[in-house]
Amino acid sequence: MSVALRRHDGKTNVSGSDTDDEPKLPLTQFYPYIRCALCCGFFIDATTITECLHTFCKSCIVKHFFYSNRCPTCSIVVHETQPLYNIRPDRQLQDIVYKMVPFLEELEREQMCKFYKERRLPLPKPVPVSLQSPVVLKRQRKDNFLRAVFTIPPELNIYLLLEFVGAENGISDFKPLERPYVCVSGEATIRHVELFIRRKMELSPMCQVDLVCGDHLLDHQQSLKDIKTFVGKEALQDGLLVLHFGLVLPSQS
Repeated sequence: MSVALRRHDGKTNVSGSDTDDEPKLPLTQFYPYIRCALCCGFFIDATTITECLHTFCKSCIVKHFFYSNRCPTCSIVVHETQPLYNIRPDRQLQDIVYKMVPFLEELEREQMCKFYKERRLPLPKPVPVSLQSPVVLKRQRKDNFLRAVFTIPPELNIYLLLEFVGAENGISDFKPLERPYVCVSGEATIRHVELFIRRKMELSPMCQVDLVCGDHLLDHQQSLKDIKTFVGKEALQDGLLVLHFGLVLPSQS
């Protein structure tokens, strides 16, 4: 659960520079980007819905999915039966929140320790941090921040190459897929890949997308992890899972 913090003087400022010459902005101006819409507190374990990219506290969105499969912000159906499949931790955003809100990380750590002690459970082991001098940390702060923002999370462990093989006669109104290389979770399904292709190519609902891996026509419910295991090395090209797709008109029975 998120914790809302308030400064006693009500004048918390945020600056992106180490000098006092840069303009400063009040923290309240960033509230729409760093607070959870469910609990109205600052993000704790920031978690993003992959279908619409709205972010919430992890505990808040998990509790919400107990009684609804829709996003609390935009009401899109996250998943028909298992909405928890389509959420991912947003570690970069959580790091930003901890840097912007004073004492939030320390307070959350204290509450976590209290939680485990009251239930007589062992505390999780902290992640080891390499010791560096303050001078080195200050000098490398901006470079380290940029590297952290563009680090690919370990959950995105499948690298796709989507190769377009053509469209059936009668299908012409679509955009080309400009970026065929995609990094996704192994838990993603062929249905997710199809939705991605539809959105990027702006396809008509009447158009059907068939995806093939090797000689296998893929089913919507198959996960990419299972496909990679089932098809084997013949599905890979330079470490990429190659999926061929074509556009066809639905068969009329």
